[in-house]
Amino acid sequence: MASKVMTNNVAASNVMAETVNDAEIVAQFKQRGCWGLYTSVDLKGCDPASIRDAEKIHRFIVELCDLIDMKRFGEPQIVHFGPCERVAGFSMTQLIETSLVSGHFANETNAAYLDIFSCKEYEPSRAAEFCKDFFGAESVTYQVLFRD
Repeated sequence: MASKVMTNNVAASNVMAETVNDAEIVAQFKQRGCWGLYTSVDLKGCDPASIRDAEKIHRFIVELCDLIDMKRFGEPQIVHFGPCERVAGFSMTQLIETSLVSGHFANETNAAYLDIFSCKEYEPSRAAEFCKDFFGAESVTYQVLFRD
């Protein structure tokens, strides 16, 4: 699986997009000496029961952090809320020693919107594929951003 990487090209003062694999992302992250690596993961067509289960979401956070070798800092916050059905669902945050994993699960559309941000490198496509499989999503799209 390839990702869309948004990199800030300072010399050209613009943003460029390219498709690269995890090894290339990690290599570029290290070569540039980036401060952080951010992956935005959008899941569509998730298994409805899985995104409505706080215990499963908790298990997801633990397993994702283990997969990408991130040390959790404290326990995750998992809260169900939303002023209307369009946005109602669980939201979660998990501090990690190198930053944060967060997300929101939309009940009405059975979608999930997840964010992984760390100043330590990890493999974005591996993380995105894990998210897709864990929640039984029909599709996954993700973008990677280097934070300089």
